Amino acid sequence: MADRSAATLSKGSRFQVSKGLLTVLVSTAVLFALSSALAPTSVAPGTLSGMLPFAAILAIVGLGQMLVIQQAGIDLSVAGAVSLAAVIVTVYPTGDNAKLVPALLMAFAVSLATGALNGILIGFVKLNPIIATLGTNSLLYGLVMAISQGIPRQTTPRLQSIVTSQTFGIPNTVYFALATLLIVILFLRKTVAGRRFESIGASPAVASISGLRVRTHLALAYVWGQLLYTLAGVLIAGVISSPNGSMGDAYLLPSVAVVVLGGTSLLGGRGLPTATVIAAVFLSQLDQFVLALGVNFAVRTLVQAAALAIGVAIYTVDWSRVRAVFSRLLSASARRQNQASLPSA
Repeated sequence: MADRSAATLSKGSRFQVSKGLLTVLVSTAVLFALSSALAPTSVAPGTLSGMLPFAAILAIVGLGQMLVIQQAGIDLSVAGAVSLAAVIVTVYPTGDNAKLVPALLMAFAVSLATGALNGILIGFVKLNPIIATLGTNSLLYGLVMAISQGIPRQTTPRLQSIVTSQTFGIPNTVYFALATLLIVILFLRKTVAGRRFESIGASPAVASISGLRVRTHLALAYVWGQLLYTLAGVLIAGVISSPNGSMGDAYLLPSVAVVVLGGTSLLGGRGLPTATVIAAVFLSQLDQFVLALGVNFAVRTLVQAAALAIGVAIYTVDWSRVRAVFSRLLSASARRQNQASLPSA
């Protein structure tokens, strides 16, 4: 697993960079260069200032999905979790700053319960993650409709001020994303629990033989994911003055795409949080670039799906085997041509 997820810049160097990080860094640099040349409005200061908050929110959602995918799972309740969090922190305060903190506590309490539900169904009952999280997503959207009645509410002034303000010229949502990234990195790289978490994702059978609590770690992955989805929903409620009950729909496919583009294997194992965050910037800028070219929404969705497919191909296809097959085909074709050119007896 380590060989698949990390590559050394030089054999004698102690500095290592993951293949996913290197790939997404180069891709992002190329994208910004193309944007500057072909669609300058997509990299204008005002456009970037508007793009960064949503890129930061996508990064947080992507980090939550990454933790789940590290355990060879997938969480399709992202949309419902994000939407429900945004609805709770806008409906219950009804614009009253004094009720914001209780609403936040309620939102995160619901996320803990939702994560525990997913974790029990998948980790202990052994349901398929797709089926379990789709069912949970339906439940969450039922709660969204029950709470909001389909009517958007106004965000509290305090939440809107905190989220939409800038510090040193950078949107505060970016700092939330960076803080989340730092916490995830410290957990995965610097704690015993984090290293066990990655070991279990890489090989559950070996981890079980070693005495590690495989089912518990698998269940907790969905809890951590839900907490991050809720944080993203709270930030959305701050960025958008009156969020509706379907705001989370836009994050389902991208949440998987940024994880895959960042190089984390869908088979589980080592996660690449920094690459995932940069992939969120890449995907958000790609959306701005396509929008600046005047492409309609349907094509923008296809572009996201294509980015996901390309990411899967880059990191999962055995390209050495593909090259070997093409080499054999070319050699066979050359032999047939040589035989055809020989004079007949």
